[in-house]
Amino acid sequence: MDFSLTEEQQALAQTARDFTRKEVTPKAAHYDETGEFPREIFKKAFETGLMNIEVPEVYGGLGGTCVDNCLVQEEVAFGCSGINTSLSANMLGATPLLVAGTEEQKKQFLGRLTSELTFAAYCCSEPDAGSDVAGMRTRVTRHGDDYVINGQKRWITNGGVADFYTVFATFDPALKHKGIACFVLDAKTPGVSVGRKEDKMGQRASNTTDVIFEDVKLPKTALVGSEDGGFKVAMKTFDRSRPWIAAGAAGVIRRSMEESRNYALERKTFGVAIAQHQAVQFMLAEMAISYEATRMLTLKAAWQVDRGDLSAITSAYAKAYGADAAMRAATDAVQIFGGYGYTKEYPVEKLMRDAKLLQIYEGTSQIQRVVIARNLLGGK
Repeated sequence: MDFSLTEEQQALAQTARDFTRKEVTPKAAHYDETGEFPREIFKKAFETGLMNIEVPEVYGGLGGTCVDNCLVQEEVAFGCSGINTSLSANMLGATPLLVAGTEEQKKQFLGRLTSELTFAAYCCSEPDAGSDVAGMRTRVTRHGDDYVINGQKRWITNGGVADFYTVFATFDPALKHKGIACFVLDAKTPGVSVGRKEDKMGQRASNTTDVIFEDVKLPKTALVGSEDGGFKVAMKTFDRSRPWIAAGAAGVIRRSMEESRNYALERKTFGVAIAQHQAVQFMLAEMAISYEATRMLTLKAAWQVDRGDLSAITSAYAKAYGADAAMRAATDAVQIFGGYGYTKEYPVEKLMRDAKLLQIYEGTSQIQRVVIARNLLGGK
């Protein structure tokens, strides 16, 4: 058993940490306030080699592992989890192609991601089908050798800025998971439009919109995998991506802990620094425990993904525990800061708003517990 990182991984994490310190952390409050999409930051991240980490070298990518990706995401989320969400959404949109795409699809679309700054989006959630993927209503029909898609996707990260989409649609809602197929298409395909940009509570630097499909005609070459295999592609994608969310949670916890520690050593009440009060010490200790536990679960889950074990339940453990721990740590950070923590003068109120989304997207904390319980009970 070896918990050490390779020299290359240490260098990658340090590069991400330096980049975040210089480019992300100082500008996070601005993008949170304005809700602008920080394209310039992504341009620099792309040039630095911090995007599309897991795209294989043959398609121009770094050829990194899930562990590598998690190391980068923890560092970027330390600066701003909203920026990290849009950064990771590129790999999310690309992952169905890695799971089931043809060689031509990989060359065309993954090659676009790595040749220049390009964004991808993963279109699965709908107005009435979030955690219940099998309940989607976006329809696909066959027209000769072509397919036609009609429907509306919601909560799509990078939806308004993406250059291409991986989209899930059903041939028949009555077939549930057996009727779902996955497709990849250019964002400029006729019939594709983008809805309103969501005005979110947190992670405001991340672009989130509806994506609407009206009689969108696609060739058979757009099909990713088999006509009845879309649900499996979606689930395998989530199995690979959940460690990323946990990694982002680790970044939020570490930032909450560092901000709280520094403030507690400076702020004085009753003649001493509040770090001397046991109630504050206990909150700081819980943050430290949560960070270590979240990071260990994250790296184990990512390690299992890299071994090809996509059935491992550890990704659900990591996502559920990490998201809940991040929310708790950020809330305690606001408490430690007191009235100041409730203002925008300090970054902890943003951490608290940002952390909430970790418990919601890519399978809520409750859905993770359903997955875990079913595994524990042998699928009963």
